[in-house]
Amino acid sequence: MDTAAAIVKAVFGPQPKAKLSVARSRTVPGFAAIAASAAAAALAPAPTLASAAPQRRPATAQRHATAAQQHLTAAQRQVLRSNELWATIDVCDPSDQPNTLGVRGSMPGDRHAGDRMFMQFRVQYQEGSRWVDLASDARAPWVPVGRAGSSRQDGSSFQITPVTGRPAFALRGVVQFQWRRAGKVWLSASRATSAGHKSLAGADPAGFSAATCSIG
Repeated sequence: MDTAAAIVKAVFGPQPKAKLSVARSRTVPGFAAIAASAAAAALAPAPTLASAAPQRRPATAQRHATAAQQHLTAAQRQVLRSNELWATIDVCDPSDQPNTLGVRGSMPGDRHAGDRMFMQFRVQYQEGSRWVDLASDARAPWVPVGRAGSSRQDGSSFQITPVTGRPAFALRGVVQFQWRRAGKVWLSASRATSAGHKSLAGADPAGFSAATCSIG
């Protein structure tokens, strides 16, 4: 049985929101639970979504990324360089939330109060030297996190139940970010979870921040 087949169920729910300037909370609907009987198939790598995410991108992808960077405006580059653009694991199987993985993201504002900011939360598991998306994230929604006049935080909790007796597996989160202006994407970015960040809400225990989490 591979790593993906060892995951039986994932339940997705929102974490508290936080605005870096003025705190504000709102409720976002979570995902429905994945039935345990179908989870092994649902969470296995899918050709269109759960393809390998290698640590190094091919040369062609690197060139495309470089070309895209060259077309960014100074304002866009400034947003992407911000210390407030990050993703972290702020919950990793604590005693009061067993088998729970919490992924939190932070994104800076672009100084345009009329723009809107969105995040999308995904989970990946480690398979050898690569990270692979859980196929259950295929329809992960874009979560509105507020206006872009100031920085925002948001997060999502994932309830992971492994098969009894199977070894622990390593997980990480990936957060996609979008800044939208007049209904169109003005800028997008992606960050894998890393340690050393401060969650304004949702961390368990308080102040917890990690790049990966092992559950099993």
